[in-house]
Amino acid sequence: MGKTKIIVIGAGAAGLMAACAASDAGADVTIFEHNEKAGKKIFITGKGRCNFTNACAAGDFFQNVPRNPKFLYSALYDFDSQDMIRFLEENGCPTKVERGRRAFPLSDHAFDVTDALVRHCRKNGVKIVFHCGVKEILATESVQGVVLDDGRRISCGRVILATGGLSYPSTGSTGDGLRFAQSLGLQLTETAPSLVPLVTKETWPLQLQGLSLKNVGVRILPRESSEEKDTACAPEAGAAGRKKTGAARRQRPVYEGFGEMLFTHFGLSGPLILTASSLCDFHKYPEGFILHLDLKPALSGDQLVNRLKREFLEAPDRELSNALRPLFPERLALEIARIFAACQENGSVKVRASAEGGEFRKARTLNVREIEELAALIRDLPITLTGTRGYAEAIVTRGGISVREFNPSTMESRKIKGLFAAGEVLDLDAFTGGYNLQIAWSTGHLAGISAAALEEE
Repeated sequence: MGKTKIIVIGAGAAGLMAACAASDAGADVTIFEHNEKAGKKIFITGKGRCNFTNACAAGDFFQNVPRNPKFLYSALYDFDSQDMIRFLEENGCPTKVERGRRAFPLSDHAFDVTDALVRHCRKNGVKIVFHCGVKEILATESVQGVVLDDGRRISCGRVILATGGLSYPSTGSTGDGLRFAQSLGLQLTETAPSLVPLVTKETWPLQLQGLSLKNVGVRILPRESSEEKDTACAPEAGAAGRKKTGAARRQRPVYEGFGEMLFTHFGLSGPLILTASSLCDFHKYPEGFILHLDLKPALSGDQLVNRLKREFLEAPDRELSNALRPLFPERLALEIARIFAACQENGSVKVRASAEGGEFRKARTLNVREIEELAALIRDLPITLTGTRGYAEAIVTRGGISVREFNPSTMESRKIKGLFAAGEVLDLDAFTGGYNLQIAWSTGHLAGISAAALEEE
């Protein structure tokens, strides 16, 4: 008998690993890729360094997968982060593990990861056909083959769908896999950009474009109540006598975190924000969210009040924006002073765009209650989130083909024999830190060995 013939659609992370695993099992594998080279998205991950996995324990890994983690049990235990590290090392790509258990190629060049995968494929006789996409998967109750973009029909009883999602369309992510799935009657989960920068309603964050903040805290809640719809209220504090909105009391945060963020020309980005974006479902909450920013999470309320009092006592004649300079970068100190001035002017209710022009009060003119209100503002600065940036800036796609359509022990379709899927085309995504690429490696590996082991009818 001849070798089992397998077609892989897509030469990205999941497709390359599926081809490696299937060819290791003795199958005759052909990859069809409409790009001019393999792994275009791999090349840009980790800012070109390729954070290819996270070397954490399996239990910690699943905690970083917010949707459908149980579906990954078989795939991850079959081929985990240590297996991937070993695979690269054995294929001429030395690796290293950095802070947060994030793994990179020792060279810091993403090309070395792709090169290791391609070389393994070539060694096993895998054929990679570039500039050649798939137009249609021929299947009813089982797979019969594919139709290529040029009209050719290729007969085959096993197809692995590894086309990726919708993120970074510049790398060739066209959503073809979702189209194939829909044409075959498979259920889709609504898609959205994930691990993506967030857009703000207020304009003051835009004035801080390029400013990065470390060690800040964020708490994000749905913007549901009429009060929160109309205003981004100044922070609540007992000393200030402000009342928390009903929504703030009732709603549980969709995300709470601590880390680094970045102000941009449209709103917010940075590691903390990208992770938060994966839990901000704007389909479910079209009114958006309120992000409560804590600029000094290491200090208690009383500690911050005492620090402000000390700074103001040492420089009583400085304007507020300058008096805050020992605590914050210059531009941020200016915006805090502007927002505080606007809050005072409007009876401590609305935080909107920056207050333009005018002189700020001297530090010595603030009484104890006002200093407490300022401290409350610093520890709970509200920002309205109205949406995300698009797929062009999203690291991964949220949603995709429903995992209910596939057997998690084999990655084979429950409805169509011989159809397998792996990677981002499925409704699987995780937080930043190498987890998403490991999902691609694990599901690709399982799909590859399962396709190779599938018995002929």
